[in-house]
Amino acid sequence: MAEAKRRFSFEEQKKPQSSKTERPQGQRLMNQPSSLSQKTSLPVDLLAKEEEYKRMNAKLEAKTAELVRQAEEVMREQNEVLSRPISSHLSLGIEDEKEDFMNLDLQAPSARQPTAKVLTKPLPSPKPHQTALPSGNRTKKAPKKAKNCTADDVALLEDFVDFSLAKTISTIEGKLEEGGTHENIDDDVMPSVGNEMGSEAQIRFLKAKLRVLQEEVNRLSQEYNKKDDENANLSAKIKEVEEDRARLQRMTNIQRSQLEKHKVLSEDSSRKCEGLQHQVIALQKEIESLKRTQKQATTNHSATEVRLNRALEEAEKFKLELNKIKQSSKDSANQDHQKMEALQAENKKLERQKAELISGFKKQLKLIDILKRQKMHFEAAKMLSFTEEEFMKALDWGKS
Repeated sequence: MAEAKRRFSFEEQKKPQSSKTERPQGQRLMNQPSSLSQKTSLPVDLLAKEEEYKRMNAKLEAKTAELVRQAEEVMREQNEVLSRPISSHLSLGIEDEKEDFMNLDLQAPSARQPTAKVLTKPLPSPKPHQTALPSGNRTKKAPKKAKNCTADDVALLEDFVDFSLAKTISTIEGKLEEGGTHENIDDDVMPSVGNEMGSEAQIRFLKAKLRVLQEEVNRLSQEYNKKDDENANLSAKIKEVEEDRARLQRMTNIQRSQLEKHKVLSEDSSRKCEGLQHQVIALQKEIESLKRTQKQATTNHSATEVRLNRALEEAEKFKLELNKIKQSSKDSANQDHQKMEALQAENKKLERQKAELISGFKKQLKLIDILKRQKMHFEAAKMLSFTEEEFMKALDWGKS
């Protein structure tokens, strides 16, 4: 029992240390920034699992503490019951009875004269002890029956109680059988006032005392039987408590193994969380660099948008001017085309006129030639006095 108690106390001392070692990990994981858990879903799941493991660990620790407390209470009650010797209660009851008998002896009438048979009259007093012996034997038989159904610890106490009761009875019988000094016997059986009483009064007093002692022995035997039954019940309860303790020990061992498994899982999850935390920190740095580049890109984009708007406005202006120039060029082209057509028409007219003039000039030249020939013919005729026929030939030649 003491070893089991030391084992429970060692387990209680061991468990808070394990909880203390686990607490910094839980606090370290709880102190993670909430922004990291909001950015990635995986760390949130790990933290939720870790919280669930912590709650399970707290429940297991509470259950083990409650079981250990109940076991300690049962052990404490058992130790208190075992530490109370039944012989002390019986001795206190016997002392109270002796005080009552002393009070009765003091209150007895002292008017009778003492006789010479006072020393021999207390001889019937062994009867209560002889009658008490069967009750003692009955009380001896009861523990024999109880020994078969009780544990060894309770049997030892019953043997001790039986031994103390039998010892008291045997001491009284030994005093009576030894004969010893009659004064001691008289002091134990009859009070000093009994010397003044008569023989009949002494007999009545001894009979009354015998009845009282018999009733007391019967009462003590009944109480002893009750105590024996209570001890049997307590032994059965102790067996149940031992079975419960063994069952609870098995449960605590199972829970301890589960706790170790949960510790390993929590350590693995903490390592994974640390690795993920490093990854999250690296990703956060990348996100910050991307944010800076995005800000620069937005500023550049805004500047380019402003430039683009200005360029678009200028392009619109240039388009309008270009349209105007195109329109003006179209108009000028149309005008030039019209002018060209007019000039071409005039050129054609002039060419026709030129052709007509050239044809007229040619005709005039021919006429001039003809006239020159005619003049020459006339001059020749004049000079040579050609004949008319020759003139006609000349005309015919000119026509050809």
